[in-house]
Amino acid sequence: MNRLTVEEFKTAEKLPLIVVLDDVRSLYNVGSVFRTCDAFRVERVCLCGITACPPNAEIHKTALGGEDAVDWKYYASADEAVAALHEEGVFVYSIEQVEGSTKLQHLDVDPVRRYAVVFGNEVKGVCQSVVDASDGCLEIPQFGTKHSLNVANTASIVIWEFARHLVLNGSI
Repeated sequence: MNRLTVEEFKTAEKLPLIVVLDDVRSLYNVGSVFRTCDAFRVERVCLCGITACPPNAEIHKTALGGEDAVDWKYYASADEAVAALHEEGVFVYSIEQVEGSTKLQHLDVDPVRRYAVVFGNEVKGVCQSVVDASDGCLEIPQFGTKHSLNVANTASIVIWEFARHLVLNGSI
């Protein structure tokens, strides 16, 4: 199936995308995000606040080893992570429904820029101070009775959209 080993993954070219989890409570959601990040060769994951860190059996249950391949770093808060990312020159989007957000289908990706996407707590979303510190907000349009998606599902959709722009269009 032409899959990379963990060692090959570590040295392979990565999608210029960093995923930030802001106080994500469910270890299964954390694991699922790691698995998606592995699938699309995301640069790294920032685990913030109460978000659990590997090694953890419940994270592994859904990550299936993705937590071993994808680099990660812990921050005491998402505010701290966003400040560090800005110091690296990373453009940060919060994934949140706010006034003036960009609908995901209108995302315009610069192939020479590095990006980060912040996903929030399952109940409270991305904290307001992180939204305020972000360079922009992205929103997935929804047409049903609910106005939110599970954080792991949201991460999969958003990461795919970045991959679609950057990988499938030949930018990397």
